Amino acid sequence: MDHATKSWWNAQLARRPWWMNLLFFFCLYMAVVHAPLDLFAKSVASDEEVWFGIMFRGWAAKLVAIPHWVIYALGAYGFWRMRPWMWPWAAVYTAQVAFSMLVWGIVNLDGFGGMLIAVLSPFPFMGLAAVLFLERERFEADPTPALKERYGPWAIVTGASAGIGTEFARALARHGVSVVLAARRHDRLDGVAKELEEAHGVSTRVVAVDLGQPGGADQLADATADLDVGVLVNNAGHGYAGRFDRQETERLRAMVYLNCVTPVVLTSRLIGGMRMRGRGAVIVVGSVAGRQPIPLHGVYSATKAFDLYFGESLWAEMQGTGIDVLVIEPGPTATEFQEMAGEIAHAGEPATNVVRLALESLGRQPSVVSGWGNYLRGNLARFVPRSIIPLIAGRVMAQWTPADRR
Repeated sequence: MDHATKSWWNAQLARRPWWMNLLFFFCLYMAVVHAPLDLFAKSVASDEEVWFGIMFRGWAAKLVAIPHWVIYALGAYGFWRMRPWMWPWAAVYTAQVAFSMLVWGIVNLDGFGGMLIAVLSPFPFMGLAAVLFLERERFEADPTPALKERYGPWAIVTGASAGIGTEFARALARHGVSVVLAARRHDRLDGVAKELEEAHGVSTRVVAVDLGQPGGADQLADATADLDVGVLVNNAGHGYAGRFDRQETERLRAMVYLNCVTPVVLTSRLIGGMRMRGRGAVIVVGSVAGRQPIPLHGVYSATKAFDLYFGESLWAEMQGTGIDVLVIEPGPTATEFQEMAGEIAHAGEPATNVVRLALESLGRQPSVVSGWGNYLRGNLARFVPRSIIPLIAGRVMAQWTPADRR
């Protein structure tokens, strides 16, 4: 195992005690190997499952094996991500196993030895259930790292004048991190800066700059060269809905520059200082659109595919350096993005949800899709022929694109 991979594994395993790591691997084995073999490889005649001490056989066993499969899959996910709903349900399920062993032993084992086994065998599982029940604080702990202590005193947030960018600035300020607010609209930035200073007592710096033009990223980097920047949030970006042959060349050029060139240049200018200090974080705001081709948003989805590959590659390169990298991939979000992109207004996820997930996932994985529905849509290409994907995506996008742009 190479050094980068080993560093990542050690960091993941350090998030929980050794015995909880064993439970994670056990649940993973049951979900990925044992339960599928039980369901699909074992014959109906030989299948047996136990629930609450009651033995099920044949087709009944096949049916009750499905909730077993779901429980172990949720257990693997819950232990890996240390989700708060694992308390008290991990303890409850383990207690159910202990109860099942007691009932099954009493019903099926004979003699004094059998009764002794029936009475004693549940004790290890009751002990495990008790230990899991006492881990409430660990499961419910704030998953967001101590940002200022871990990464440094200053952050840069691009596109900070509205939407996801403003929410990132607020979240960072709540953690005591001073924020550089960058966008084109100076008046809006001043309003956000005043809010952060008054509400959280942090310092701010406003840099009004057009990051969609050549030189904009360098201008921002130069304006913050004197600061100890530990967090870079590459959030600035925009979309442009419509059929490609009806779109303006200059607007397409500016979108590609803002969505692709700007995060590369800014990250390149700032990551050297992070490497020198041995700490830092780079967040790239991508989109679930980057996981599939989207007609009527083709160039935008291509720019977000670029962001995804750039961020995930950088994540791998930075393993073991103290620098965390994450690509956050929201779907439709309740911001001004839809209006600016020329889309028909439609429902979207709150920007606060996107930011919360990003900060919870930072340092744990290379990318994360916000929302299970978005995750399923974004990964549809794994199960459907690629020739079908753009046709499906195009039909959805057509509903959100004005007729004169289609």
